[in-house]
Amino acid sequence: MRGRRDSQVTALAFIDVEKRVPADHPLRTIKALADEALAELSPEFDRLYADVGRPSIPPERLLKSSLLIALFSVRSERAFCEELDYNLLFRWFLDMGVFESSFDATVFTKNRQRLLERRVGQQLFDEVVAQAHESGLLSDEHFSVDGTLIEAAASLKSFKPRDGGDKNDRGDGGDPGDPWVDFRGEKRRNATHESTTDPEARLMRKGKGKEAKLAFMAHGLMEHRHGMLVDFQVTEATGTAERDIVPQLLAEAKERYFKPTTLAGDRNYDTRALVAEMRRRGVTPHVAQNQSRRSSAIDGRTTRHPAYKTSQRLRKRIEEIFGWMKTIGGFRRSRYRGVERTGLAAYLVGTAYNLVRLAKVLNRARVVAPAA
Repeated sequence: MRGRRDSQVTALAFIDVEKRVPADHPLRTIKALADEALAELSPEFDRLYADVGRPSIPPERLLKSSLLIALFSVRSERAFCEELDYNLLFRWFLDMGVFESSFDATVFTKNRQRLLERRVGQQLFDEVVAQAHESGLLSDEHFSVDGTLIEAAASLKSFKPRDGGDKNDRGDGGDPGDPWVDFRGEKRRNATHESTTDPEARLMRKGKGKEAKLAFMAHGLMEHRHGMLVDFQVTEATGTAERDIVPQLLAEAKERYFKPTTLAGDRNYDTRALVAEMRRRGVTPHVAQNQSRRSSAIDGRTTRHPAYKTSQRLRKRIEEIFGWMKTIGGFRRSRYRGVERTGLAAYLVGTAYNLVRLAKVLNRARVVAPAA
């Protein structure tokens, strides 16, 4: 029999959000992991806020909202707050009641400086990495490093001479928000030009034949056992930034609970200075050789071992991480100005990826365990 629409709206309804979310929904494991990590940061949150005054939006809720923005490819914080009004799954993840009002998008902006001052984004990232380490899921010794460009929230039209002169300024053409600019015949370099929108952004291209863009450089350190990020930092984009950050990544890894013995990378890391520095630190450089072996710092004492071939095969998985972060996580282009704010966003998107990866590994282990 054909069903008919009931024109009478129910005046009162009782909704159990917990029952609306399927028991096998993948977000359940992610929520449990995120709540556990945030619980460890509760003392840090107490230090962020005063003891008196009007209660704020819980910082745990704001951080979990940032995770949802990455997990569900929400285009902006404002769009997320709008969707939060009617999305029961989001409300369940944030522990919000059905009748509780959504918060304003400016809350993210007002609390961002607090998070930056206490490096909360990095602490949350580290807590999730610690969960994976305590579960015995991470490799303590074998890692890969790579870099990728993150487009800055600035137009090429904002890249102007530092001395203030602009011979190519043709006026606004009747549109001050989108003026006419002619770059023909002009040599534009980071040494002589900078963006008026984001002075920390640098003109950079990833490879030959690629277009130059205003960008930041993001550096990922991946462990080899399950392909999880153990560090993800943002710096200014320079021609040597990928190599310059490696000693810092290794030092910070050793300060935690890792003992790097091998580090894989592409040909960009095959320089005599970097290879010598890695060997000095007791790390075997499993980096790809330059096309010309005569100029390569990697010789047969490294390439003859089977472990070198294994590292070269596994290192390419870090590109899958960057792909997820730029497509699903929406981190192809920064929404923020400056290295510091973009770095905070990088840690949050990196945390979202690690939670997805960790949840998959743990759920797979639970399925296999009863059959063992």
